[in-house]
Amino acid sequence: MSNSNIGNKNQKLRKPVVLMSMGAQERKGHDYQVMTHKYIVPLVELAECVPVLMPTCCGTEDLEQYLDMADGVYLTGAGSNIDPALYGQENETPGKAQDKDRDLFDIPLIKAAIARGLPIFGICRGMQEINVALGGDMYQKVYAEPGFNDHRENTEDPVDVQYSAVHGVRPVPNSWLHKLLQSDEIRVNSLHGQGLKTLGKGIEAIAHAEDGLVEAIHAPSLSPFLFAVQWHPEWQAAKNPDSVKIFEAFGEACRQQVLRKKGRPFDNAA
Repeated sequence: MSNSNIGNKNQKLRKPVVLMSMGAQERKGHDYQVMTHKYIVPLVELAECVPVLMPTCCGTEDLEQYLDMADGVYLTGAGSNIDPALYGQENETPGKAQDKDRDLFDIPLIKAAIARGLPIFGICRGMQEINVALGGDMYQKVYAEPGFNDHRENTEDPVDVQYSAVHGVRPVPNSWLHKLLQSDEIRVNSLHGQGLKTLGKGIEAIAHAEDGLVEAIHAPSLSPFLFAVQWHPEWQAAKNPDSVKIFEAFGEACRQQVLRKKGRPFDNAA
């Protein structure tokens, strides 16, 4: 087959379909399922994928049908915390919102996606969900732990200030993320009160904050592409070269999944 024919074949490939689980929000006495605009835009524009939003309020009965259509899974951040009972702890932040429907949807989603070899990308709460799904646990109040900084934003600041770069993150030398970003340190935003404590089975830390808190993970023994970060690369992603690289890498992993379904090997990894 000529190179031109191969090129024409690749051009006809459909865009990857990526699942995004929604979250609960109450507004004026009505229950909503929501997904923030800022997460969708870089998935469409940088990763060049097609998002499929999944309500988490109706249980997991249709989970396998969602997965049948999927080429990747994208677990976003949210304003809620994971129920600590799911990792064997009492709730130390009773004033913080929870979303148990999302917890009970995303944990089996993660396990099923890994079993199918689907690329998975997690942000903030999404990274924490991956860790809990694989048996890890959490610092519920990083800001109260000796030796750690306060990683929370000031909620009274304007949004652009809340999402400004406030601390460094150092990729582990020679890790996948270090090679992707080609940098020994990047500057990131920080909007979380919780963080990873004990890592789940198969998870490896590939970046840390200045205080040693885990800021990025992958699980190469479990999945061809499973990558998650604690910061928010989706915020104005197109203006941030590091965010662009991250979303492009996820998009490429999802395109490899499309090719794999056509009988070609999966050759990306995180």
